[in-house]
Amino acid sequence: MSRPLALLVFAVMTVFFGCFFVYPIWAALESAFTIPGAERRFTLDFVAEVFLNTIYREGLVNSFLIALWTTLGSLLVALPLAVAYVRFSFPGRALMNSLVLLPMILPPFVGAIGIKAMMGQAGALNALLIHLGLMDAAAPTDWLGQGRMLGVVIMEVLHLYPIIYLNAAAALASLDPALEEAAANLGCTTWRRFFRVTLPLITPGVFAGGTIVFVWAFTEMGVPLVFDFDRVTAVQVFRSINDLSGNPFPYALVAVMLVFSTLFYLGGKFLFGGGTAIGGGRATTGRELKTLPGWLSWLFTLGFLLVTFLAVVPHLGVVLLSLSRDWYQSVIPHSLTLAHYHDALSHELTLSSISNSLKYSCLAVLVALVLGIGVAYVSVRTQIWGRRVLDAMAMLPLAVPGIVMAFGYLAMTRPGQPFDWLMLGEDPVLLLVIAYAVRRLPYVVRSAAAGFQQVSPTLEEAAQNLGASPERALWRVTLPLIAPSLLAGGLLAFSFAMLEVSDSMILAQQTTHFPITKAIYSLILGLGNGPNIASALGVWAMLFLGVTILAAGVILGKKLGALFRA
Repeated sequence: MSRPLALLVFAVMTVFFGCFFVYPIWAALESAFTIPGAERRFTLDFVAEVFLNTIYREGLVNSFLIALWTTLGSLLVALPLAVAYVRFSFPGRALMNSLVLLPMILPPFVGAIGIKAMMGQAGALNALLIHLGLMDAAAPTDWLGQGRMLGVVIMEVLHLYPIIYLNAAAALASLDPALEEAAANLGCTTWRRFFRVTLPLITPGVFAGGTIVFVWAFTEMGVPLVFDFDRVTAVQVFRSINDLSGNPFPYALVAVMLVFSTLFYLGGKFLFGGGTAIGGGRATTGRELKTLPGWLSWLFTLGFLLVTFLAVVPHLGVVLLSLSRDWYQSVIPHSLTLAHYHDALSHELTLSSISNSLKYSCLAVLVALVLGIGVAYVSVRTQIWGRRVLDAMAMLPLAVPGIVMAFGYLAMTRPGQPFDWLMLGEDPVLLLVIAYAVRRLPYVVRSAAAGFQQVSPTLEEAAQNLGASPERALWRVTLPLIAPSLLAGGLLAFSFAMLEVSDSMILAQQTTHFPITKAIYSLILGLGNGPNIASALGVWAMLFLGVTILAAGVILGKKLGALFRA
């Protein structure tokens, strides 16, 4: 790529991010800090009311507690698994590593339907305990009632721990074993060596995943909605969506959420992410896996299987609910049927939502691929000023809550705003395509960058020496060679866009424009077999996302964790 074209890519990307990343955030903040009407005066009253109002304040506290406990829980689950995988040889090691990704194949708010079916008062767990004589049938325990926050945290931990696992495993794999060997030679015990040498060196990698988990859990909307846990900020924002006209308080909540998310991220970055310690980069010596005695090695395998089983309990609940005719106060459904799967693909709402999601996601991936290839090439292959800034800018959507971006898009497309033309009447297609593309661009950028790093630039130079222009060499030589990496990033971007929650729930307001996730939520709220059809649609989505993540994992290998770093 010639220098003028690289500068053009930089300029186009800067304008795109200015319009569709920075400006939406600014539009949301402006609505939060400005008095509506002709005066348009700056005020802190609306934001102050968030902290003065008991309900809003409780929502913030609950959101913080959910994020904190989710992050700690994910660390406790993921870190031992990552250490076991990188350090030891045990039966089924490669398979266990693949199974860790299973929780990510279902949106957590869909999994919450399964948890309710398993742990509700009339659910499978209570039915089993009653059958065993361990619970009074007249007074079944309400596991998700008074302690609904516990249910939300459990659901989030079971869904998000793979993000920390991927980053921790990658950091451990790149750690130089010579450092730990030196500590051992000086008499440092195993546990002391881990806490004093290994853990500090992998902290930046663990932080990279922990940041995503914390911000994700802090702004999670779907799971609390399904659990009817309204006292969290994200749900309070969602509930106020029908009262946006002249009401600045939803935007004030969004502004507070953005500020807190940014502070949490920057605070963690300052404390834990200030670079990698000496020796925490590429290993200078190879690591040999430790071989354990037979019974102990099987304990590692059983540990992976136990965590995986717990993580897929929500998925099992969704599958059973999708197959059940009647599932009430019994361990398994009384009778099974495949009718809900047929209904899920023939129901008027689901058919249009599948079509809409395919349209939105395909267009979004095309946009993300064009932008992502340009950003990755400029970052990896050129030396122009600002290339690192461009790369960091492309990764920022991972650190900004989706609900903040969604409300920003609403604010910037209100009548009279510069981008009101994006709302084609009441059709949010352009808005959702842009929102999906911005939110999933990091996956494409990281995948493309990994591909460019693996292909030697001398191949392009050879093509140019034979008379090809830099652009032709890129198109005919480099892009075909990095096609597997682009395919992996595109698959992940497409699958996660298909199951996007925040943008879909907020930006699509009319039934004819619902994406899949909004249709699933509407079916959950329906009477009769609505939850069963929603579960069947969730299973179809689970199969789809499972195939795409598996394909991306096979192509990217250990680099998959880099897609979840902010």
